[in-house]
Amino acid sequence: MRESENKNNTAQSMRAEYISRINRVIDYIENHLDEDLTLGILADVACFSPFHFHRIFKACVGETLSRFINRVRVQKAAYQLSTNPEKTITEIAFDTGFSGSATFARSFKNYFGVSASQWRLNERQPDSKNRKTNSKNGNRVGKKCENIIQSSHYVDSVTRNLKWRIEMKKEKILGIEVKEMPSVYVAYVRHIGPYKGDSQLFEGLFTRLMNWAGPRGLCVPEAKIMAVYHDDPEVTEEDNLRVSACITVPEDTPVQGEVGKMKIDGGKFAVAGFELEGSHEYEEAWNMVIAEWLPESGLQPDDRLGYEVYHNNPEEHPEGHHIVDICLPVKPL
Repeated sequence: MRESENKNNTAQSMRAEYISRINRVIDYIENHLDEDLTLGILADVACFSPFHFHRIFKACVGETLSRFINRVRVQKAAYQLSTNPEKTITEIAFDTGFSGSATFARSFKNYFGVSASQWRLNERQPDSKNRKTNSKNGNRVGKKCENIIQSSHYVDSVTRNLKWRIEMKKEKILGIEVKEMPSVYVAYVRHIGPYKGDSQLFEGLFTRLMNWAGPRGLCVPEAKIMAVYHDDPEVTEEDNLRVSACITVPEDTPVQGEVGKMKIDGGKFAVAGFELEGSHEYEEAWNMVIAEWLPESGLQPDDRLGYEVYHNNPEEHPEGHHIVDICLPVKPL
C-alpha cells in the first residue's frame, strides 16, 4: 500500500514539474507581450528542447503556442480598447505585440468578429448569429470586456488541467519502456511537403524504398523498417515538413539517386508499442506518449531524432492493424 502511495506521489511530483514549467512560460508571455516571442526563447524559459516544446505546450494547455499567444494579445488589446479611450488603435496594436495595425486588424476581426473600432464603440451584439466561437477555450465574441481580462488559463495541479484528452483504448497500448537504443544507419527515400493522413504517400515512399533495397539483398529479417520525422508539424509549415521512409542498412552500404543514407543516433529512448486500427491513429498515439506518459516519467524529450518502427504489414494482419513502436528520445527532467 505504501509503495503504491509513493509511486503516486512521485508521479504527481513529476507532473507538477511539467505544470510549473508551462506556467512559467505563460507568465513570461503575459509579461512580454510587446516583445518577439519566438519558439526558441519560450523553449528556453521552459527548459525544454525547442523541437518538442510546442507539442508539450499544446498537450498541457489545449491550444497551440501561436494560437495561445495570439489569443492573449487580442484579449489584452480588447481590454485596452475599452478602458483606454485616449490610446490609439495603432498604439494598442504595438503595445500588445503586433507587428503593425494591419496584422492587428486581421487578428482582432478573426477572433472577435468585429473590428477594433467597432469594439471600442461597443458595437458588438452578444446574441448575434454572426458571433464567432473559439472552440479551444469557449470564448465568445459577445463576452463583455470584464470577462476577458483574465487572458491566460493556468495549468492547475489541483484541478488537473494538464489535459488527459486522449481517449485511446488501453488495449491498443502494448507497453512503454525506457531503454538504450543503438545508433543505426538507414537508407531512406525522403518526402518534403504535407503528409498528414496521406496513406498513399507513405505507401509510395516505402514501395520505392523496397524496390531499391530488395534487389540489393537488404530486406533481411534483422532489418528494421522505420519512418523518421524531422520537423514538428505544429511549428513547421506544411510545405517544408520532412519525413523519411527508412530501412536499416550496414554502414558501408552504397546509395545513389533518390535513395540517401544517414545515421540515427542512439541513446536513451522511450519505446511505446501500439496496435493501431489505421494510419488515422498515429497522431493520437504520439500525443498519448507525450501528453499522458511523459509528464509522469521524470523525463523530457531530447533533441535527437524520434521515429516509428513498423513490425508488420497491415495488409497481412487479419484486422488490418498496424503494430508499431513509437521511439521518443528522452533525457532526465
